[in-house]
Amino acid sequence: MDTAARLLRLLSLLQSRPQWDGADLAARLDVTPRTVRRDVARLRSLGYPVDAEAGIGGGYRLGPGGRLPPLLLDDEEAVAIAVGLRVATTTTVSGVEEAAISALAKLHQVLPTRLRAQVAAIGAHTTQLPQGDLPTVDGEVLVTLAAGCRDVEGIRFRYRTHDGTESERTVEPLQIVHTGRRWYLVARDRDRRAWRTFRVDRIAAPVLTGSRYHFDDPPDPVALVAEGTGVAPWDIVARIRVHADAATVARMIPPNQGVVEPIDATTCEVRFAANELGPLVAQVARIYWPFEILDPPELRAAVHDHGRRLLDS
Repeated sequence: MDTAARLLRLLSLLQSRPQWDGADLAARLDVTPRTVRRDVARLRSLGYPVDAEAGIGGGYRLGPGGRLPPLLLDDEEAVAIAVGLRVATTTTVSGVEEAAISALAKLHQVLPTRLRAQVAAIGAHTTQLPQGDLPTVDGEVLVTLAAGCRDVEGIRFRYRTHDGTESERTVEPLQIVHTGRRWYLVARDRDRRAWRTFRVDRIAAPVLTGSRYHFDDPPDPVALVAEGTGVAPWDIVARIRVHADAATVARMIPPNQGVVEPIDATTCEVRFAANELGPLVAQVARIYWPFEILDPPELRAAVHDHGRRLLDS
């Protein structure tokens, strides 16, 4: 193996796991540990930050920063990335579409002919359902919020509510949740001392404050968004006791359709919400397992009427 090929192979190995022992790298590359040290020095001279730590538990690892290392992909990974980039060209995150198109063009230049044909076939025979008019999310805002979640660092931003009222918020971010239609930030509002969900498209000018924090008992971000978007905004909330375990029921009722909470090992409570009874009747009719409608009473009557009409038909 010549030097250039060995350096690419060394980069690929360093990317594959957080840390490598020098002897392991030497064995994988079929060279001596001294050659590994020389190759690491060459990578550093080319701008790749390879950190080294001597002694027991030490080794080599690819550090952050520096030049972006080349990605060495197998066939399945290359096809997956190409398909993912094609989907990203229709995202609601501003700036991502152009970047995805540019990256896809670069990837197509280097894809082998057999893989290019696979990607083209998938693209030619795949159509995405229209999503309607969805709000656009600023890519820079999303990056700042994600950095706050990752680094456990407070964020200050301007927030606009559904009625157009603007306010300054200081929060401790926990997680970003994407429902398939909208992006939400789950965070603890420091001024209100309560957990909140914030629509990311309504967040402006986020700034990392440098303050650190610790969560003793954080909520489930997905459950909080499901509660805030699927139940809280609606006029009528249905409560149904279902005689099946929560994990099984949740596979049929995802968080964007209802909230599933365990009661015990064999029973759970499901909550749906809407502004009128019709959609709730349809939701209840989908439940496969034995159940009781706990609330509201008028939903129980509407489901009975619906059942009688089905029997009469």
